Amino acid sequence: MPGVSTLSRCPKSRNCARGNFSKRSSLSTENYLQVRYPIIMRRFLSIFCILFCLTSVVFSQGKYTLKSPDGNISANITSGKTLGYSVALKQQEIIGFSPIGLKLENEILGNNAVPDQTSTQKTTKYNELTLSFAKRYKVVFRLYNEGFAYRFITHLKDSVKVLDETATFNIKPDAAAVLQETDNYTTWEGTYVKSNAVEAIPLGKRATTPALFAYPNEVKVVIAEADLFDYPGMYIKKEKSDFIGEWAQFPSRTVMGSWGNFVSVVKDRYPFIAKTTGDRSYPWRIAIISTDDKQLLTNHLVTELATPSKIKDASWIKPGKAAWEWWHDALLPGAAIPSGMDNRNTALYNYYVDFAAANKLEYLMVDAGWSNNYDLTRINPKNDIRAVIAHAKSKNVGVFLWCVATTLLKDLDKNLNFIQSLGAVGLKVDFIDRDDQEAIKWFELIAEAAAKRKLMINFHGCSKPTGLEKTYPNIVNYEAVRGAESNKWDYTINPDLHLLIPFTRMLAGPFDYTPGAMRNKTKETFKPIDPGLPSAQGTRCHELAMYVVYNQPFAMLSDSPTAYMKEDTIMRFLSAVPTVFDEEKALSAKLGEQVVMAKRKGKNWFVGGMTNWNEREVNVDFSFLPSSQQYQAEIYIDGPGANVNAEEYLYKTIQVNNKTILPVKMAKGGGFAIFIHP
Repeated sequence: MPGVSTLSRCPKSRNCARGNFSKRSSLSTENYLQVRYPIIMRRFLSIFCILFCLTSVVFSQGKYTLKSPDGNISANITSGKTLGYSVALKQQEIIGFSPIGLKLENEILGNNAVPDQTSTQKTTKYNELTLSFAKRYKVVFRLYNEGFAYRFITHLKDSVKVLDETATFNIKPDAAAVLQETDNYTTWEGTYVKSNAVEAIPLGKRATTPALFAYPNEVKVVIAEADLFDYPGMYIKKEKSDFIGEWAQFPSRTVMGSWGNFVSVVKDRYPFIAKTTGDRSYPWRIAIISTDDKQLLTNHLVTELATPSKIKDASWIKPGKAAWEWWHDALLPGAAIPSGMDNRNTALYNYYVDFAAANKLEYLMVDAGWSNNYDLTRINPKNDIRAVIAHAKSKNVGVFLWCVATTLLKDLDKNLNFIQSLGAVGLKVDFIDRDDQEAIKWFELIAEAAAKRKLMINFHGCSKPTGLEKTYPNIVNYEAVRGAESNKWDYTINPDLHLLIPFTRMLAGPFDYTPGAMRNKTKETFKPIDPGLPSAQGTRCHELAMYVVYNQPFAMLSDSPTAYMKEDTIMRFLSAVPTVFDEEKALSAKLGEQVVMAKRKGKNWFVGGMTNWNEREVNVDFSFLPSSQQYQAEIYIDGPGANVNAEEYLYKTIQVNNKTILPVKMAKGGGFAIFIHP
């Protein structure tokens, strides 16, 4: 019990109750008090609780003040007629009073309620306050040094219908905003819209989460959610002076439609957002708070709040990089075999396997076409996927297979058993395209069933992550980002966007951007290409930096193997850079402008830097390296002509130590990558 052992420091000369601690038996202080002095124990615990409350929680007639472990963030919580909270940073309010509640069929939890019990918890990571209401429900509030979170927990009999939820975020009107706006409940791959002030955002405007708000004093607030089970995903919508949570209602009628006519499309909805068990925990509502943009790059509060892993033995789950044919239309210019989407056969995929094996890539990602989109067991006769997987196994390369979510779910056990029988190591599950309660259930259903068969999952056409990859670590990535595929169709995927998503979408969890383009273009020379060999906006070094900056445990090398084969030095970096790291440090960051990150795997360090369409110079400070040790740094920087030819880069090696400071120039849309090893 926290604090009990401190009594052992009581002066021996001081009598405590009927005995003297210097004459006590061999029992520990804790057991001694519990066995022989229950009255003293209770008195001491009362004193301890009072002292704790004075330092991290203050109670006063339905009002409670909770502080973060470092004391910088405080939350004022009010119960009574309306349950709500406000948040201040160093005594400056950044979120005004914000009502919260759960609207059930016959009552609203949180309204006209005074807690009959309160409890607190203090850890090194967070301070917590729990308000309990008649043993029917409680609300847990937490303050981390990185932000604020709360959740409802109900203890109700039978099932309940949640008609709606009140989740308010009273952002100050002078805050700027970076929002991924949407007019539906299926979009997580849009661009981000920057607004100079919240008060200028039209009423009714809806956005996905995470959603970022920036105050004039450099403080950032990011609204997010975590631990989303059996409950719809949260959007936020401008209402009066606040942003409020909004959720898709439960589907009452769906049809197959959209692209390919294999997507479950909602046509009608019931007037409630969830029907669920009465005894459960609801998702965490989160306000991530930072005073420095660098803090956002290493903020993992969403994952921190997620349910721990349910997979006891996760040794078979191995992150890594994959060769992939879809982005470049399976074209292999210069190869000795026919290529292209119409020639995706056994020989072509074996070519990709051999490329992966030769360059230390762990996987081959086989996209659509290996089977029928409506029946996974109907294999394309041109592509003997069993032979490809067998060849890959002989080369120590695992194979992921693409599938449509609705096809997989028709008979989940049968289909996963079939995938397992083929010898595949994982699935890329596409076209979920919803995050209502029914669709959210699919994520856990698929992940759990796949884990039983030791299959990894890469979700595509999906909503943003909320920490489920912590609960089921066989989920190795999610899309839910406007990624490199859009270079085939439009101009929206560019360095300006690339310097927003690390501060917004990446706070939700990993994303499958699919970098690796080897045809790199300036703003003036880029144009979309589809079909054919697409290109990407930004320099080649900008593209390399994504493998360090972006969080992607399962990462694609999206371009043609023959394009990589022409560049031995590029492949040296792409072969070496891992997809998960042991340590990460943000060296430099400015929302929407530039980012420099250093990440360590074992004894090796990797540094990635990116800029938007403005060229700039940064100083890379190597003080993150251990002292008294020399390293070799392999450096990839934009060439002197990269503002005109975005493919131009320089490669050099230098000796560095923890006192080295390296100036690096980045071209427009440029970047750099560094591989550091002893």
